[in-house]
Amino acid sequence: MRVLETGNHFVALAVRSAGVEVVPAYPITPQTQVIEKIADLIAEGEMEAEYIPVESEHSACAALISASLTGVRAFSATASHGLVYMHEMLHYAAGIRVPVVMANINRALGPGWNIWCDHQDAISQRDTGWLQVFVSSHQEIVDTVIQAFLVTENRDVLLPMMVNLDAFVLSHTYMDAEVPSPEEVKRYLPPYRPRWRLDTRLPVTHGSVVYPVDFSETRESMKEGQENAREIIREAAKGYEEMFGRWHGDLVEEYRVEDARHLILAMGSAAAECRVAVDSLREEGHSVGLLRVRFFRPFPVEEIRRLCQDRDDLLVMDRNYSYGLSGALYSEVKGVLYGRTNIPVRNLIMGLGGRDVTHQLIERMAVKAWKGELDDITWADSHSTKSHEITKEMLGRFEEMLD
Repeated sequence: MRVLETGNHFVALAVRSAGVEVVPAYPITPQTQVIEKIADLIAEGEMEAEYIPVESEHSACAALISASLTGVRAFSATASHGLVYMHEMLHYAAGIRVPVVMANINRALGPGWNIWCDHQDAISQRDTGWLQVFVSSHQEIVDTVIQAFLVTENRDVLLPMMVNLDAFVLSHTYMDAEVPSPEEVKRYLPPYRPRWRLDTRLPVTHGSVVYPVDFSETRESMKEGQENAREIIREAAKGYEEMFGRWHGDLVEEYRVEDARHLILAMGSAAAECRVAVDSLREEGHSVGLLRVRFFRPFPVEEIRRLCQDRDDLLVMDRNYSYGLSGALYSEVKGVLYGRTNIPVRNLIMGLGGRDVTHQLIERMAVKAWKGELDDITWADSHSTKSHEITKEMLGRFEEMLD
């Protein structure tokens, strides 16, 4: 079924096709459309599931975990402050090894208050143990949500997955995409069969105290789940292509990289704009390609090492900033390349708070990077604006009043 819909509604349609049975959630801009659509599908009898409206995002994640522990396929969605409000329960979900899927609509964190896109919300949760994937198109939203359940429910993985899509750029814009029916998806995604489940007739304590003598083993098990996920992600993507004919990459997606001397590396919807930039730069005679990171966790270590060999330079684009260091994607890339190649790597911080990332900006910055005209870390958004000057003036007056 090909339909014209928003990215948020495509999440909901994919959740229906995946046979999700329980959906606990709390509304927050720009995610609310996801849950509203799911609630409508349930109310209209088009989706057999239970929707649980809760009083907070923390409770939503707690209910998500609980539903999965009873043996059902469970899903939720959130954004920004809702995601960070879940922080404690995100650790719990990964530590207790529940194979749930959650869509996170990437939105800037405040203050200053902002409902537009950047990746700070998801990046701030990178050490919770969740698998994290960043999508770049409406069709990829549909296909990745479905693949996510196959990956997380694999018994060699059993870790929750966060599907990240950029606020408004993807969440609220309309595009057409193919949505496989629940019957078609069943041939790809079998019913969820948990290894064990909570049962009131057989009460047990689960996820309780672990003494120091055994604690490292619990974390090593999570590490193994992340490592195992690499191959399962590849298999899931390949199997999906064989059945539905669509391919978005596995841990990474390559675009015109085979003969490229210069590489651009990016995540999310900005990577789609990078494709336009690459094509334009190619027409001007530049040998450039795009490496799109789909999975931030597990991080595509071997793919990046292999694809960055024997290149002239690498420009890493980050829609986040790890204060006091650099963009998070940049620091991860530098870490995996250290001692493996001498490729110059530069970091471009762009698109924070939803500021537009155009292919013209990418082209201009890429050429500057190749010419050595960029700092190791460059803020593309950094420039003196009238509003910034007004703010500084107002703060100065306020200080004078206090004095």
